[in-house]
Amino acid sequence: MKDFKAFLLRGNVVDLAVGVVIGTAFGAIVSSIVADLIMPLIAVVGGLPDFSGLSWKVNDVTISYGNFLTALVSFVIVAAVIFFFVVRPMNTLLSRMQSGKEEEPEPKDPQIEVLEEIRDLLKKR
Repeated sequence: MKDFKAFLLRGNVVDLAVGVVIGTAFGAIVSSIVADLIMPLIAVVGGLPDFSGLSWKVNDVTISYGNFLTALVSFVIVAAVIFFFVVRPMNTLLSRMQSGKEEEPEPKDPQIEVLEEIRDLLKKR
């Protein structure tokens, strides 16, 4: 029981639990943006935002591609929302935070140092 308690209270388990809860809440926000804002705009511009009724009939077989098309459009929109409203602002914020720090120069390759010394010696001759 003591080991189980230590496992539950370990930092990475708690961090994972918090990540799952926050991820679920954030997923609801993104889904709401897509369903309530972006898809109606698509409906205004291009017609129906729900393509589930689209199908193609070959002989006596009906191929329903509308659900796939709706899922594909939703995926692309969700990916765009996450990229433009989360990833890009976070990258900008991180780059601004890191711009104040001085970067340490990378150590030179020993072979390059030897070649530079040979070059300098040849120049002196």
